[in-house]
Amino acid sequence: MSNRTFTMIKPDAVGNGHIGGILAQINEAGFRIVAMKMLRLSTEKAGEFYAVHKERPFYGELVEFMSSGHIVAAILEKDNAVEEFRKLIGATNPANAEEGTIRKRYAESIGRNAVHGSDSDENAAIEGNFFFSGLEKF
Repeated sequence: MSNRTFTMIKPDAVGNGHIGGILAQINEAGFRIVAMKMLRLSTEKAGEFYAVHKERPFYGELVEFMSSGHIVAAILEKDNAVEEFRKLIGATNPANAEEGTIRKRYAESIGRNAVHGSDSDENAAIEGNFFFSGLEKF
């Protein structure tokens, strides 16, 4: 079990001015931010990040959405980080997310669901390394 996970605040939440609210909720849940940056993914980089979904019907739409505006990428630290963060963000479909979760508060739809959260320790490491060099992690 790792104590780190990766998250992205997606273009919908950034565009709607929810960065501060989402970061506050992350801090209040006891996570420590060990790396963070704002950037805009190119279509190529978004495609590379989501390559695992390349054969799925939503891949093109996902890549287009994730390259449509700025994102905030972050590595978070806490005991049992992946599982704890998945609980904090809530279900992918905000209609099914529990009250108080990030997606219940900030997501617009399944496709525009405010945040990404790694689904395993292995993916958390891969995703964090995609965005951050060793010099950018604290």
